[in-house]
Amino acid sequence: MKNQKHNFVIILIANFIVAGSTTMIMPFLSLYIETFGNFSDNYVQTWAGLIFGATFVTAFIMSPIWGRVADKYGYKPIMIINCFGIATSIFLMGYVNNVEQFFILRLFMGITTGFIPTSMAFISKHTPKNIAGKTLGTLQMGSVGGTLFGPVIGGALADQVGFNYTFIFTAIAISIAALLIIFSVHEPEIIKKSRNSIYSRKNVLWTIFHHRLTFNVMLVTTLIQVGNFSIQPLLSLYVSNLTTSEQVALLSGVAFSAAGVGNLLFSRYFGRLADQIGYEKVLVVLLFVCFIVIIPQAFVTSLWQLIILRLFYGIFAGGLIPITTALLRREAPIEIQGEIMGYSQSFRFLGNIIGPVLGGIISGIAAISTVFYLTGLLFFIASAIIYYIRKLPKQYMEDILKNHSKTLNDSN
Repeated sequence: MKNQKHNFVIILIANFIVAGSTTMIMPFLSLYIETFGNFSDNYVQTWAGLIFGATFVTAFIMSPIWGRVADKYGYKPIMIINCFGIATSIFLMGYVNNVEQFFILRLFMGITTGFIPTSMAFISKHTPKNIAGKTLGTLQMGSVGGTLFGPVIGGALADQVGFNYTFIFTAIAISIAALLIIFSVHEPEIIKKSRNSIYSRKNVLWTIFHHRLTFNVMLVTTLIQVGNFSIQPLLSLYVSNLTTSEQVALLSGVAFSAAGVGNLLFSRYFGRLADQIGYEKVLVVLLFVCFIVIIPQAFVTSLWQLIILRLFYGIFAGGLIPITTALLRREAPIEIQGEIMGYSQSFRFLGNIIGPVLGGIISGIAAISTVFYLTGLLFFIASAIIYYIRKLPKQYMEDILKNHSKTLNDSN
């Protein structure tokens, strides 16, 4: 128990550092591309989108692989690899000379991206099921806090010391997080034993698609991320239509951070509530309330209205990822929890890829306000899915794994 609490504190600090560091470069992504040459606005915006999304493409592919490795060798080595991989990629970004090199490094970064989901899976695995929601909700406070402060620190650093040194300082910060993991996190020894045939990669993947709750929770995490990322790249443009101030970047940051503040304040509370009255029940309500507070954002006429609604959205969205993670941890056998979490991460990264593209297409065809309708609809669909699934008879993943494995063996 003492080790668990110690590990939790270290991971919380590391999450804050990594989340803050990886978001430090976000404010000047487009500005950095402009330093490579004299490009049109359309060229810069196109490459900024490609470079931003590149990381999620490779992360989508690699997450289940890292999860399977974590089941066999432990989460600590994976978290260390994640940190040093991200730090190396960001360090080299300070020395690129063109967008192609920048793009390739972001792709490489995606191979090792996933520290925060991996750390959540690590804490989840070593947390009693009855307090998993509260614990993961508390852990999320570290990453959300880092996300709030990271862009501010990154923007200030870039103004003071330039882009190159900002990349270097960011890489150093993430390396410090890696050292914290190496010397301060104590993972129970993994007892290596022959892996049961029922836990083969093929059988696990088949089971995910046939275990109703697991598959649909993963699908819901995709919808959540599509909803979140569809509006993020467009928020500054939306804010500029609501204010006459010249400080659009600052005000956009305030509107963006409002959701983070709500998330920070209430994620622990909703996690604890879900532990007490049931994950599915709380998840349905949170998703539906998110739908209710998203739609009015399309009708705001002043910035303060948007900020208040974003704050309320953050309050109710704060519990979604901790609760879905705790839910998957409850359903998955201990032998394949890492792999299940890896596939869950892939579903989330898929949402990260689809969201900005879909938001851009919808806003191009209609208007930015239309994206809020789309986002609200996605949350409503997600709420309906969980509401429907919880009414169906319970399935046990272990039984599905055994039955399908037996069917395969009999057919052979």
